[in-house]
Amino acid sequence: MVNIKDTEKITINVGPVDLGQIDLLVREGFYSNRTDFIRTAIRNQLSAHAEAVRETVARQTLVLGVQHFTRGDLEEVRAAGERLQINVLGLAAIAEDVSPELALAAIDSVTVLGAFRASPAVKRALAGRIS
Repeated sequence: MVNIKDTEKITINVGPVDLGQIDLLVREGFYSNRTDFIRTAIRNQLSAHAEAVRETVARQTLVLGVQHFTRGDLEEVRAAGERLQINVLGLAAIAEDVSPELALAAIDSVTVLGAFRASPAVKRALAGRIS
């Protein structure tokens, strides 16, 4: 089961002057630490561009949030003779008990802006279908 509270780690390079200013704000108590500053900055930028995100999600028919596919979900799709086009802004996850063969039979394409979680074998099998 996917824990919605999971986070993804990113690494950024920051110039020494910017880093010094961040450290100054932390030292002066504006932020609890560098991570708090960076998360706040990210949230502020996302808030400033919220309308553009909403419009793009609607235009590109993206699912916003978390979409989890179980083995049963994919077996139903395969049995119906259909194939999924997964389009997610957030987190798309395929259950660990899904075989690469089932994933190939049920999933036509995967587009995820955010995080895609699946077993290494399923990710390898779908590699040519992930954009």
